[in-house]
Amino acid sequence: MAGMPPAVMAGALVMFGVAVVLAAWRWWPRDDAFGVANAASAAAVAKEATASPAGSTGASASGAPVGANGSASTSGEASTSASVWVHVVGAVNHAGVYRLATGSRVADAVDAAGGLSGNAAQAGVNLAREVADGEQVAVPTQDEFAGGAAAVPVAPTAPSAGGSGASAATGPVNINTADAAALDTLPGVGPSTAEKIVADRQANGPFASPDDLGRVSGIGPKKLEQLKVLVSVR
Repeated sequence: MAGMPPAVMAGALVMFGVAVVLAAWRWWPRDDAFGVANAASAAAVAKEATASPAGSTGASASGAPVGANGSASTSGEASTSASVWVHVVGAVNHAGVYRLATGSRVADAVDAAGGLSGNAAQAGVNLAREVADGEQVAVPTQDEFAGGAAAVPVAPTAPSAGGSGASAATGPVNINTADAAALDTLPGVGPSTAEKIVADRQANGPFASPDDLGRVSGIGPKKLEQLKVLVSVR
């Protein structure tokens, strides 16, 4: 390089220096900033995947779908438990047993049964009352309502402790067919008065209306008013 012109020698030195720098950059050990960032991001994603954040959707540990509030969905089991069965009878278009949502009202039960029939006594039905599972809703006709009958919920009955099968009155009691045990379940009617009702019916014939209970000894005007809405003569 002794006879090389200075300009050429300077250019050669520059090229050599660039080559050294490039080689050192290529082979010099260093952290991969992007690799570290990507590794950290992957670790964070993996950590989140193993957690069950309350605000995410996915599946619970049991495999049930999880909603946005973090609770497992019970769409199958809950839909079954969140319903009641009601038996609708009387002055409706399609009497029968209907499945309703929990919290339904008597109006919903009547609608399920096709609505009130033409001779139904709407005043005898509390359409706003909430129904209970297993109850019977009896809708009276206008004639029955005029005679003192009313739509009263009839819940499932269970045998009494004595095994006689009698239970508390939960619906209109037919005073023309009920025995003394059934009559005894009426409020204010004890065993003695129940026997008198049966004896009066046998001696004087069927009761024409609930008001006829007034002819039974031991049933005064006040008690009669209480009983009229709880009995029928059908």
